[in-house]
Amino acid sequence: MDLRLPALRSLLRRPRRLLAAGAAVVVLAGAGTWTAAVASDDPRAVHRSDQVMAVDGVRLDTSYFTPAGAGRHPAVLLAHGFGGSKDDMRRQAEGLARDGYAVLTWSARGFGGSTGKIGLNDPKGEVADVSRLIDWLARQPQVRLDKPGDPRVGVAGGSYGGAISLLAAGYDHRVDAIAPAITYWNLADALFPNDVFKKLWAGVFVNTGGGCAKFEPALCRMYERVAESGTPDPAARKLLEERSPSAVGDRVKVPTLLVQGQTDSLFPLGQADAAEKAIRANGAPVDVDWIAGGHDGGDMETSRVETRVRAWFDRYLKGDKGTDTGPAFRITRTGGVDSTDGTARLRGASAAAYPGLRDHPRTIPLAGGTQRVANPAGASPPGVSALPGLGGSGGLAQLSALGIGVSLDFPGQYARFDSAPLTRDLRITGTPTATVHITSTRDDAVLFGKVYDVGPDGTRQVLPARLVAPFRVTGAKTGKDVTVTLPAIDHEVQKGHRLRLVLASTDLGYASPAAPATYTVSLKGGLSVPTAPSVTTAAAPLPAWVWWLPAAGAVAALALLLTTRRRTAAPAPDPALAEVPLVITDLSKRYAGSTDRYAVRDLSFRVEKGQVLGLLGPNGAGKTTTLRMLMGLIRPDAGEIRVFGHTIRPGASVLSRVGAFVEGAGFLPHLSGRENLELYWRATGRPPEDAHLEEALEIAGLGDALARAVRTYSQGMRQRLAIAQAMLGLPDLLILDEPTNGLDPPQIREMREVMIRYAAGGRTVIVSSHLLAEVEQSCTHLVVMDRGRLVQAGPVREIVGSGDTLLVGTAVPVQEPVVEKVGALDGVASAVRTDDGLLIRLEPGGTAERLVVELVRLEVPVASVGPHRRLEDAFLTLIGGSA
Repeated sequence: MDLRLPALRSLLRRPRRLLAAGAAVVVLAGAGTWTAAVASDDPRAVHRSDQVMAVDGVRLDTSYFTPAGAGRHPAVLLAHGFGGSKDDMRRQAEGLARDGYAVLTWSARGFGGSTGKIGLNDPKGEVADVSRLIDWLARQPQVRLDKPGDPRVGVAGGSYGGAISLLAAGYDHRVDAIAPAITYWNLADALFPNDVFKKLWAGVFVNTGGGCAKFEPALCRMYERVAESGTPDPAARKLLEERSPSAVGDRVKVPTLLVQGQTDSLFPLGQADAAEKAIRANGAPVDVDWIAGGHDGGDMETSRVETRVRAWFDRYLKGDKGTDTGPAFRITRTGGVDSTDGTARLRGASAAAYPGLRDHPRTIPLAGGTQRVANPAGASPPGVSALPGLGGSGGLAQLSALGIGVSLDFPGQYARFDSAPLTRDLRITGTPTATVHITSTRDDAVLFGKVYDVGPDGTRQVLPARLVAPFRVTGAKTGKDVTVTLPAIDHEVQKGHRLRLVLASTDLGYASPAAPATYTVSLKGGLSVPTAPSVTTAAAPLPAWVWWLPAAGAVAALALLLTTRRRTAAPAPDPALAEVPLVITDLSKRYAGSTDRYAVRDLSFRVEKGQVLGLLGPNGAGKTTTLRMLMGLIRPDAGEIRVFGHTIRPGASVLSRVGAFVEGAGFLPHLSGRENLELYWRATGRPPEDAHLEEALEIAGLGDALARAVRTYSQGMRQRLAIAQAMLGLPDLLILDEPTNGLDPPQIREMREVMIRYAAGGRTVIVSSHLLAEVEQSCTHLVVMDRGRLVQAGPVREIVGSGDTLLVGTAVPVQEPVVEKVGALDGVASAVRTDDGLLIRLEPGGTAERLVVELVRLEVPVASVGPHRRLEDAFLTLIGGSA
């Protein structure tokens, strides 16, 4: 074997046109060591072979997955992310192999079981390795060939692996389709945006790779030079550009599915935008998909993305022209945030063509005048936007559960310009821009632009995706007009909110000039925001089980029947509340026969669109009585209930917009489940097509149960049928009283998901439940009642997180000296080490934002931050243990 290595090296140094002409790799170990997931006669079986291949003096650790059946199949190369290995791709590889692909995974140079120095996808290193792997695939009997030496092959991967798929398509004409995800088009632009050094992410790269010595010497010298100076030089930019897909952008001419993350301060959406423009200009099909996650955390939508990648390869590798590869452009939009873990509730929006980042701009006037901004000596303390490397699943992105995020600007270190309150909702999709005039006391100025969404009271501001746009201004002493291109986002600003443009002098993730300076900043116009009106949001899809968890008992059905037959006089609707699902004002109801004992007394609260409101209280608190009054089943003794501006009375027409499951189901036992649903809908007097009944039954999954008499149903089945009945017609306001009674744990979990997604479609859910853990995970807002009165109302995060103690999870145990330093911080009353991290009690005035900044400064390996109190604790505190 060793005798062949010199000849192999000679071959690998020849021009690329010869690469497919002969053997490009030598198998050193593991050849023929096949394993099967199931018996070989099973068409879903997967064979796996682990091999180490010698490539130009470097050993690459590979795994090869093939279907069990005979015949030739299209091939897929799956590349891992930076710091990973081939093992990260095993599950996806097995799935593709089951679907009829021959799949090869490998550990890139310097990672996993492979040797060699990390070259950041060096064309002479990692990119050449891919061509050798394609050579190897061309000789495998399981792989379909377009011609001798040319296999039908696609390449996919995320981040580092996404870049190699783009580079492979540019350097090797045999690549037929690619699906890169959350990756870069120009690595120099990603790490040196507008000539500002992205120091924290660069440091994460080096440390994840195992230190500077693990990289090619030229890369190590470049990093040390730029890290020391804080300023990227032309040689550094040239080195990274040579290893970027943009260097061969005019040669990427294959069908490309670009998946990019919206929460990504490393490789933001602009990288995919540049790739789309270049590849489409080459005449190749390109689809773009903006997912909810990214390198800063969020939902990576793994299952959906893998399904779309498989469809992409089915069409362009298998040649299945009828395969639906999805829309040309898709965005994942959120319908709120889970109150306990920050998990986004997701739905898709799409367009028939990619709109780019500047589609249909709208100018928003800003006010603020000329302002002075200080760049402090050493650029410290720095402002905070994203925290690179700490924002992943379970990490600091979960601070959204506290409603605070991690954005922080220090007084005197930023200029701000505000819009007037918006008169209508505004959806921003793309990159806002603004032109400003900058003057500096020094020749070189660095600023960081960001756009906040500021709430009506002015105290709450949100930095969408926690992204900033750094920019360097040279020759700033004499003053310059600069057009700032802000980060690409997809964000809805609600009516009554303001937009705030902030230009800050420092940011934790970037290198700023160490010398103190003063910048004078003024506006030269308004904020231009792209609106992309062609991108439309689909109605939030509901899980299939919604339709077999059917709804509303006979009492609720009777109430709706009455609304179609009895019309009574009622106060005129309030137009100011036409879009408000529910307003309850001074509501009271006495017990029957009593003049001074109240089931509900002086109750007032308000529910907005998109909320999942939990109605909580001990037995006898008045919850069910409140819901029955809301449904028009009983009359209040005093007060008022308005639904979408209409006062609730028996016969109120607005009740047609309300679905309810209150006090159990009351189906006709001799009729089938389907017949009960049809009878209920006919009783409402609404057109049959508005029920979506056939669609519901098609996806219900109850099978023969729908045709059986309801008297044969178990209690759980009756509960499911009743809840689905309440959802027929997709009412704008859904009321559920103890909806999880009779459901097993998996069904309870599905109920949680349906409530969240139901509200995400712009509808509203009110749920009364005694399962506090489920309420905490499902609901965005709470109304707590006790003895008929309101105890507290507000967002779950405020009620749960109103304590002064935070639990800080850490990746590794914190040493006692560091604990002492944390305990001595301003705003911290005490710090105690726990098994999972630190338990920190804040002093009055102490904030979680400032705490996070200080923990990062102390290099505490923060993994999560959250309130050290559960809903159960808060609930018992509020009602004084009377439950």
